[in-house]
Amino acid sequence: MSRILAIVHVQGRDQKGVVARISTYLAERNINIEDIEQRVVRGQFLMDMLIDITDATVTLDELVTGLLAIGQEIGMEIRVTLHSERQRQRVAILVSKEPHCLEQLIADWRSGDLRGDLVCVLSNHEVLRPVAEAAGIPFEWYPSEDKAAHEAFLLDRLAHYRADLVVLARYMQILSPAVVQPYAGRIINIHPSLLPYFPGANPYRRAWEDGVRVTGCTAHFVTEELDAGPIILQDVFHIDVGVDTVEDVRRKGRALEGVVLSRAVQLYLNGEIVVIDGKVVFKPGMRTLLRDLRDRP
Repeated sequence: MSRILAIVHVQGRDQKGVVARISTYLAERNINIEDIEQRVVRGQFLMDMLIDITDATVTLDELVTGLLAIGQEIGMEIRVTLHSERQRQRVAILVSKEPHCLEQLIADWRSGDLRGDLVCVLSNHEVLRPVAEAAGIPFEWYPSEDKAAHEAFLLDRLAHYRADLVVLARYMQILSPAVVQPYAGRIINIHPSLLPYFPGANPYRRAWEDGVRVTGCTAHFVTEELDAGPIILQDVFHIDVGVDTVEDVRRKGRALEGVVLSRAVQLYLNGEIVVIDGKVVFKPGMRTLLRDLRDRP
């Protein structure tokens, strides 16, 4: 008989006795805790717990109901996810003309590093259709001269493909609140600078003109304020001032952008990050739990 595994996610204001309360509840129902990761960040208690419910003395519905009741009593959000129910999230990619970020996402998806399904590529140009269709991903586009019409197209297609996550892979348009709000916390962008420095247009040129020695790129969540959402990942490269041209700087940046964006997407899909007080916090224990789920029968 194969085992039935689940993950219990707990988040809320830090307080004493949370682990003991939940652990006791599980033990009394013959549920074994196989792994656990907990930490306190900015006053928020975070816990991810891998449990074996094969021999539980309660049904799954009863288990979830009981944990939700505990969550209400102690003011914590508690969620239970069965291993078999950990469905791959559906990822929509928005692009314009530059292929490098899209190509990196596709490569990592094909290799299995990106644990989601790339369900569509949407664009304001037709340039990258061959890249998407070569990977077997539906490609649709609509011009962006009429912004309202273009965003209506985006919202319609995102709903059609049931997108869980939207990835801006060098999509060179600014999304309005009409698109950002319904996907709040579910849009990831790559910006070619070390935010909060050089937000907006032409960041590589501005870094070169200012004579900075180090710049880079930033993967961040999209909010209604341009390039100001919670930062997920950053990476850097050096500028050889007086030697590198603007195009050299762009070339160095392009070599990093796809890697940083794809890694940020992977972190999101794996549940390894959470936003607390407008800052992204890493949950390193989720990587261990996910590996356990993959490796155990």
